[in-house]
Amino acid sequence: MTAQLRPAARRIDGRTWFDLATVLVALILYSIAWPTLFVTHEVPAALAPLISAFAAFPILFVRTNPALGWAISAGSALLIALGVAPSAGNDLPFQVVHVIVLFVLLFAVAVRASVPIVVVTWAATSMLFATTMPGSADGPLWGWPIGFGALALFGYLLRTVVASRRQLEHQEEATELERARRAILEEKARIARDLHDVVAHHMSMVVVQAQTAPYRITDLDPAARTEFDSIGATARTALNEIRGLLGVLRSDGQLPEHAPQPRAADVPDLCASAARAGLPVEWTVDGELSSVPETTGLVVYRVVQESMANCARHAPGAPVRVEVVVATGLVTVRVHNGASATPGRPGAGGGHGIDGMRTRVAAVGGELRAAPDSTGGFEVSAKLPTP
Repeated sequence: MTAQLRPAARRIDGRTWFDLATVLVALILYSIAWPTLFVTHEVPAALAPLISAFAAFPILFVRTNPALGWAISAGSALLIALGVAPSAGNDLPFQVVHVIVLFVLLFAVAVRASVPIVVVTWAATSMLFATTMPGSADGPLWGWPIGFGALALFGYLLRTVVASRRQLEHQEEATELERARRAILEEKARIARDLHDVVAHHMSMVVVQAQTAPYRITDLDPAARTEFDSIGATARTALNEIRGLLGVLRSDGQLPEHAPQPRAADVPDLCASAARAGLPVEWTVDGELSSVPETTGLVVYRVVQESMANCARHAPGAPVRVEVVVATGLVTVRVHNGASATPGRPGAGGGHGIDGMRTRVAAVGGELRAAPDSTGGFEVSAKLPTP
């Protein structure tokens, strides 16, 4: 039976436990007030349960409505003091249980109610005790107002501390949400750059293959040429649409990435793939690409990938030279394309390629230069430190 009750007890929240404890305390106070009432006051036996109830049961409002509980307790205390005579030898106008309940309810009002209600409650309680307690005929009883004022002030300070803690918790939650939102935006910007680097590169290869197929394949009939032109136009349209979607990814949304990131050692495979796609590319590697750290290696791969994609878009048919040099503490990347006899296609610009490369290189403490040269070609060079 005990084992069955434990799960049910765990499901009860703190407020319910507090209410149960309050009911238990009220019953204990009532069981004390009823039998002792005949000792402290001259009261008929029929009225004893009612008077004892007014003395003990207002404490039940301590959580739900302490101001109402205080009003019932203070009003009944005044009526008892005026209408019920104390027993011989008893100077208190009402029972000690009644005094305890009034103290508890005044403290609860100071913790829960507004400041004007707290002031009114304190003043009324002080006046009640000052006019009914023994010694009031000899002069004002300053002890009661001071004591009740200290109790109300303590309750108000406790409420202020609790409110400050809650406000601090809310502020920390808001800060954490803002931090998470910022992380999401940064992640989206990174995903946008990766999406552009990957998709734009491969779709550019499709465009290059479609445009160069009539020159690489002999005896191509007009229908096949038209089909290749259609493939190239469709790929260019899709590429422009993807660039338009990058703005959305840079503003909101979050997509987790599970695929392994490319490394510097994958650069030769990247160049070979571009060569198979029809890009006239040559590459040389000086040093051990496998020794390049993972973060720097990803930047090396993306710089080479984006540079070759730009060559295919802006200088179709021009020879491309890729050089990667791995030295102690430094990786140098150079991608150069010669002048192209075929002008780049209209609307090829406007992407995020060079900006994305510059951001990546700067993130690892490197430098990037992208500019045309004196021969009519274009060169991208990056210097990346390696710890």
